[in-house]
Amino acid sequence: MKRKPGDNPEKPKTSAYNKALGMLTRREHSRRELRQKLDRSGYAGDEAVEALDRLGEQHYQDDDRFAKVLIRSRTAQGYGPMRLRAELKSHGLSDARIRSLLDAAQIDWTEAAATQLRRRYGARGTSDPAERVRRAQFLLRRGFPAATVRDVTRADVDDAADDTP
Repeated sequence: MKRKPGDNPEKPKTSAYNKALGMLTRREHSRRELRQKLDRSGYAGDEAVEALDRLGEQHYQDDDRFAKVLIRSRTAQGYGPMRLRAELKSHGLSDARIRSLLDAAQIDWTEAAATQLRRRYGARGTSDPAERVRRAQFLLRRGFPAATVRDVTRADVDDAADDTP
């Protein structure tokens, strides 16, 4: 049997607490994400739950803090609120909590969508219907609501009409 680098048969297995703490030193994780990683690493369910409870009590793991970091990060990457909701939901946060966190972030989603359009397509607007559809689809894929996309792409058309002599 071939050993992997770092495998040491005499070395005792790290505790679930230490394993999870090590993951948290690299980046924030949701409780659900840590639990899944500990399960995949072969830790018993009780040991994993106790470790996560202890990390929570010590404020090393906090789903709200994780969510705030994720919202800031994904917003900076140009993603919209629908994408953020789906991602936060996959990490086990409740709809009410997600709504509260997104409201607290106080992000102007219309401005964020317009910024994404400018980054992707430049400052020039367009009156070409096919191009408007392409731009709208881009924003929808990024997770912006249809109403916001309509507002931004319509403004794009209005801007293009203002540029023509």
